[in-house]
Amino acid sequence: MKFSLIMGTVGRTREVERFLRAAARQSYMKFELIVIDQNSDDRLAPLLAAYEQRVSILHLRSAPGLSRARNVGLQGITGDVVGFPDDDCWYAPSLLSLLSAWLEAHPDIDGVSVISRDEKDRASNLRWDGQGGPINRNNVWRRAISYTVFLRRRVATAVGGFDPNLGVGSGTRWESGEETDYLLRALNAGFHLYYEPSIAVFHPQPRLQRETARKRGYSYGQGFGRVQRKHLYPFPIVSYYWARSLAGTVLSLARLDPAQANLHWGNFKGRIRGWVG
Repeated sequence: MKFSLIMGTVGRTREVERFLRAAARQSYMKFELIVIDQNSDDRLAPLLAAYEQRVSILHLRSAPGLSRARNVGLQGITGDVVGFPDDDCWYAPSLLSLLSAWLEAHPDIDGVSVISRDEKDRASNLRWDGQGGPINRNNVWRRAISYTVFLRRRVATAVGGFDPNLGVGSGTRWESGEETDYLLRALNAGFHLYYEPSIAVFHPQPRLQRETARKRGYSYGQGFGRVQRKHLYPFPIVSYYWARSLAGTVLSLARLDPAQANLHWGNFKGRIRGWVG
């Protein structure tokens, strides 16, 4: 089983080097790393050259936008399984070995999402479900984020590319949700996806500043709402997520955490705007 790992990147070198170090230490080396470079300069060239003897690297470029980067990468995959690492995540040495064994043991599953943990081994970036199980329309929001997803090639072949109007750098208001949209399209096509929290990808928890948290929450919330509208979620479910964001605002204020309160408030307004718009 060969993995194709598609990494879109812009503006980062230290984090990319951390990922490369982790990739070079994998106990399972049957993989290719497809780096989609969106920098306007050649800052990555010497870094990638330093690892090309240890890691199979394909260095490509694309127009701005994370979804566009992944779509360029999808055109070049040669592996049996495709993953989408962020440029600031990293893998434990055993990750690809564990994934290979898991997928070999579950040939009926078309893709698996693992959990995200930070450098202190705490769950990061989502309110993750504690128990594993099948991924469906209702729980996909708690069981998958792009860099934790690994799909068999047949899924990518059938589903095609990511929606370029969604995700960071898209040039639209909807700066998130591209991976959830992709997984929902896979589910709609009849593929079977699974969440396995006993395996982890590492990713830092974003450090929120009071001044920027609301903007981040608003932009990400708009993508969330857009995906719910695109996939025709019933209004009771949509309004439930609005209420959760509002409740998060109130609880964060009660805990005297203005950054989290701003994040939740921005998310509340963004989810409404993304769905209505």
